[in-house]
Amino acid sequence: MSVSPLNRAPVQPVQGDELLRSTLEAVAPGTELRDGLERILAGRTGALIVLGFDETVDALCSGGFELDVPFSATRLRELAKMDGAVVLDFAAGRIVRAAIQMLPDPSIPTTESGTRHRTAERVARQTGFPVISVSQSMNMAALYVHGLRHVLLDPEELAGRAKQALDTLESYRAKLDEVEASLSALEVEDLVTARDVAAVAGRQEMVWRIGHEVADILAELGTQGRLLRLQFEELISGIGAGRLLLVRDYTAGGAPGGDPQEELNRLAAVDSAALIEPEAVAGALGLISPGLEADAGVSPRGFRLLSRVPGLSEEQACRTVRHFGTLQAILGAPLEELMRVEGFRRDRARAVREGLSRIAETVTLERFV
Repeated sequence: MSVSPLNRAPVQPVQGDELLRSTLEAVAPGTELRDGLERILAGRTGALIVLGFDETVDALCSGGFELDVPFSATRLRELAKMDGAVVLDFAAGRIVRAAIQMLPDPSIPTTESGTRHRTAERVARQTGFPVISVSQSMNMAALYVHGLRHVLLDPEELAGRAKQALDTLESYRAKLDEVEASLSALEVEDLVTARDVAAVAGRQEMVWRIGHEVADILAELGTQGRLLRLQFEELISGIGAGRLLLVRDYTAGGAPGGDPQEELNRLAAVDSAALIEPEAVAGALGLISPGLEADAGVSPRGFRLLSRVPGLSEEQACRTVRHFGTLQAILGAPLEELMRVEGFRRDRARAVREGLSRIAETVTLERFV
């Protein structure tokens, strides 16, 4: 029997996107659990499968019988022929109970109409465990995770969606690379405005969000999405670090004692349609006051360009920023002043100065090519 990806999960439910993604991996094509679901669908029978068992789940169970046997696709298929739910452990490695009537709290809101789907959504909400509902009449399987409903799609349709999403991600990444290069050139020339920073931050957030959507599709594809995953990892490379460096360069979160995650959280709360509006993004990052335009000049601390200096560690970059305060001060510093940075000797100071000079020359030339 193949090992479910949920075997890597803790005994108790996890939260949010992590739970959804790990569950999608558990039901991906090629897994034993997905094989069981395909057998149920092929047999034109329905099913209600709870992916987890604890005292809360136990309290909702009525009737049926205890099994506690190793999971297999064939066992799941045979047990689904009987009325009632099948309960697995959270690792989807053992069948705990079968032919169970689930009795969730009827006051829990649900948007479903069918009895099986209503029960599935309520059980998922009440217990925190994922629940799978297989519809006999519609010949489809739906996954319920907390308040989310996710219909499991055919692998070919999933692959098509993944390719389309990757094309979109590639287009957005190309535009992001363009505005990031422009920002680097403006930083060297000391001509950056809040609008320029907002353009990069908005694009970074767009790519970040699209990346999460693509990751969910690839998780559901499982091993069948291996080649697409390689393309995805290349496209998403460096985005997380880039977002952090940008807020450290320009926002209060990058100042001593600040927390860059606060700005990233505020940016995450901006509506997707507003990410192309400089004022909305700049306001979320605290670069401008509400109602003002985003043309005010701003100065970077230097984290972004210092991250590109070969051999310079993050701690050394932080010491450099603490010593000088701004990128322009770093760019204009003589060798002797760079040697005053904590832990810098002549060779390190020279490497930083030469590295920044090459970067400045490169980004300036690229701007006019």
